[in-house]
Amino acid sequence: MSITVQDQRFLGGQPLSAIDTQHLRQAFVWAHAARTRGNRPFGTVVVAQDGRILAEAFSNSRETGDCTGHAEMNAIRQLGKPPVPAEVLAQATLYASAQPCAMCACAICHAGIGRVVYGLDDERLLQLHPHLRGSTLDCRTVFDSATYAVRCIGPALVAEALAVYENSWLPPLA
Repeated sequence: MSITVQDQRFLGGQPLSAIDTQHLRQAFVWAHAARTRGNRPFGTVVVAQDGRILAEAFSNSRETGDCTGHAEMNAIRQLGKPPVPAEVLAQATLYASAQPCAMCACAICHAGIGRVVYGLDDERLLQLHPHLRGSTLDCRTVFDSATYAVRCIGPALVAEALAVYENSWLPPLA
């Protein structure tokens, strides 16, 4: 699907570079992988400034029973095996299929990741799935409280992100 800048503005998205577009689309692929395994559809890719993939993950909360098994958290856990140097993380970008929740935003800050690009924003996600978030704390508020600058871009590729989340949701756990 080709999204024009005009479409992005209409959908509330921010235009991205070709590299950012490629990696955000890979996060959407991981979100689809999560869904096919019976999890909620969230995916994340962490990329070093030189283009190396540092981590890729999807949400696995349903299959593991771990409520912290969000895609961002799973990717950040990978960054410690083996440890990625702090200076690399400071220049890295985390791509998330949807806006990071408060827990994931805090983990991004603790990991020292310097940039975040996300697809679907909380407002649209909560319109589709109002039962989803346990907190309404916005990731930008968390990033603004970090002891270093975290650049945050999103929503982006909104039409593609919506396709990941519309009609693809599992019911809430009982």
